[in-house]
Amino acid sequence: MTGTFAGQRVVVTGAGHGIGAALAEAYAAEGARVVVNDLDADAAHRVAARIGGLAAPGDAASTEGVTELIAFARTELGAIDTYCANAGVATGGGADAGPAAWATAWDVNVMSHVRAAELLLPDWLERGEGRFLATVSAAGLLTMLGAAPYAVTKHGALAFAEWLSATYRHRGVRVHALCPQGVRTRMLAGTGTAGDVLLAPTALEPEEVAREALRAVAAEEFLILPHAEVAAYYVARASTPDRWLDGMNRLQQAIEQKDGKR
Repeated sequence: MTGTFAGQRVVVTGAGHGIGAALAEAYAAEGARVVVNDLDADAAHRVAARIGGLAAPGDAASTEGVTELIAFARTELGAIDTYCANAGVATGGGADAGPAAWATAWDVNVMSHVRAAELLLPDWLERGEGRFLATVSAAGLLTMLGAAPYAVTKHGALAFAEWLSATYRHRGVRVHALCPQGVRTRMLAGTGTAGDVLLAPTALEPEEVAREALRAVAAEEFLILPHAEVAAYYVARASTPDRWLDGMNRLQQAIEQKDGKR
């Protein structure tokens, strides 16, 4: 795959740590010019310096922040060929998580993608090419116990990526949904017992996820599954939903037992 992305102009949000940093490094290693965005300004600068990219600290979820990011990238790179909407928030809790938690999850995990696409599409449609890589998570295909805001908004992120692809692929806009299960990042470390039970046993390194993402992008695949078993889970969810839900509920009970709940 060496050279596949040479000269590509790439923006990666949430690229100061974890999957985002690994994506930025992987693209740069392939010869792409990369803009590194993160709320953590020091982390954005460290990754950019390491890969020879450009740091663009800021909030890629807000309208003002994503507007500034895309304007910066266009000024520095000339145009944007690939936008990696990777920034996300793992909001936990259930229906009672509270309005602020639900609003934050919706804003970061879904609306950041919508706001970026709104700004990117006019240029991409005029040029007849452009690429949108959304870091969705397997939670968008399945669910995530103990984290209703995260699970629900990741379903929204997948739905938006599907809509973009179905609407614009004939006009040169390529869309990809990256859906890993557990990845050894700070986000996984904060998932508690649910993460220990559901994700930790098969967790991958961010670099493994990034390598699979670039392979799938080069192969023009929409759905990117670094954990191959997720495909079977997705089929089971669609074909035998009650059986699948029974299985997920058994996992919920195991989590409650491990937490000492009744």
